[in-house]
Amino acid sequence: MATKKIKTFIKLNIPAGVATAAPPVGTALGPHGLPIMEFVKAFNERTKERQGNILPVVITVYEDRTFSFITKEPPVAEMIKKTLGLEKGSGVALKEPVGSLTKEQVRKIAEAKLPDLNTKDVEQAMKIVEGTARSMGVKIGG
Repeated sequence: MATKKIKTFIKLNIPAGVATAAPPVGTALGPHGLPIMEFVKAFNERTKERQGNILPVVITVYEDRTFSFITKEPPVAEMIKKTLGLEKGSGVALKEPVGSLTKEQVRKIAEAKLPDLNTKDVEQAMKIVEGTARSMGVKIGG
C-alpha cells in the first residue's frame, strides 16, 4: 500500500462539537481544496461529548485533497479559565490577580494536559501550568 503524500498541516483551535464552515475553519481549509462540511461533520461528531471546550486540532492535508485530523486537550489557559469560571485572564498579570488555583487544581490540569506536553513527569507539567497561570494573573495557593 502506498502512503499518501502530505501537502501540509493546519493547526486550529475550534469549539468542540459546534464547529461551522465559518472562519477560522472555512478560511483555513478552503485554499487547500478540502471538503469543508465533511471536516466540520467529522470534527463535531468526534468532539460532541466535549462541548464547551476549545480544542486544538491538527489537520493533515494530503495531496489528493483528503485529510485526517487529531484533536488535543484544551489549551492550559482554557483549562485554568474553566476551573476558575473566568471569562479571561488579567490584562496586567502581576498587578491585578484574577483568582487563585490550589496545588490540587494545578495537579488535575497538569494530569489532564500531560499527553500533549513535552514531559511525562507530572511535577514538570505542574510547573508548566503554574507558569501559564502566573502569566494570566492567577495566583497559586498552598
